[in-house]
Amino acid sequence: MITESTSAGLLADADELADLLLTVVAGGSSVGFLATLTHAEAVTWWRGLAAPLANGALTLWVARAEGRIVGTVQLRHGTMPNGTHRAEVAKLMVAPSARGWGVGRRLLDTAERGAARLGRTLLVLDTETGSPAENLYRSAGWTEVGRIPDFAADPGGALRPTTLFYKLATAGTPPTVP
Repeated sequence: MITESTSAGLLADADELADLLLTVVAGGSSVGFLATLTHAEAVTWWRGLAAPLANGALTLWVARAEGRIVGTVQLRHGTMPNGTHRAEVAKLMVAPSARGWGVGRRLLDTAERGAARLGRTLLVLDTETGSPAENLYRSAGWTEVGRIPDFAADPGGALRPTTLFYKLATAGTPPTVP
């Protein structure tokens, strides 16, 4: 089940969300953190999202299965006057134990539909080139813009390229998801 989180919900789930983050980082996923990330740092990072969630700059969805958090995705809203039509899909994470269940696809679909409800007609994202997530975005109809070499360090500290994607939608109409 996928639900939209509130600031209060995020704060209540911060420990479990930190566990998810640590698990995906330990599994090699490039989501902005190095393998040296501690549980306390992960909790602090999640708690830091409560304010943008409360003020409407961020939307967060949480996927649960069998009573535990197995995935998340964020929608970072363009807040500058010239960018309120767009949003960035970020931090799509699925627990390794839940991969292959379609959780990532459902989270992505949920973020796309949420963006459409908010009138966001342009979605953007970046992902590590060659990652399983890159294949997910391609199969969901996202368009590659290009690649940037040495964009970010993977959890082990090696610099890796990133692939930039976008997807267009009509306001109020969810993007087509195959």
